[in-house]
Amino acid sequence: MKSRVKKISFFAVILVVVACAAQQAAQWKVHDESRPHPPVVRPGATDSDPPSDAIVLFDGTGLSAWQSKGGGEAKWKVQDGYMEVGHKAGSIQTRKPFGSCQLHIEWCSPNVVKGSSQGRGNSGIILMGKYEVQVLDSYDNPTYADGQAGAIYG
Repeated sequence: MKSRVKKISFFAVILVVVACAAQQAAQWKVHDESRPHPPVVRPGATDSDPPSDAIVLFDGTGLSAWQSKGGGEAKWKVQDGYMEVGHKAGSIQTRKPFGSCQLHIEWCSPNVVKGSSQGRGNSGIILMGKYEVQVLDSYDNPTYADGQAGAIYG
């Protein structure tokens, strides 16, 4: 589809933190003092270093943590610290599945501002094969409320 974004740039790392499974949490009572505490998360040594519990999915150099949506090698271009989807490169997904998580993403909108509404830098991050976090150049770009950048789409 021509209106899909041609470029998603990731300047830093994508961080994913896996949390406890819901069924494990169900075995504890509310305010149960014997319930194990979550581990302490230490911040990175610098602003650009990931926290201690982060799983770095893209470090600016390669796609080893990624595969094509249907399996096989991801066909996106990696250059100058970012990854970019090319024409007919298809969607990609992490090789490892994740459930409950914290997600840190950095992206940029296209350099040339053209199009309007959903036709302007439109893409997204699909979580658990179901929910999409909208990626869109929504600056001074009216569109529907659940279609703005950062929204859970639809």
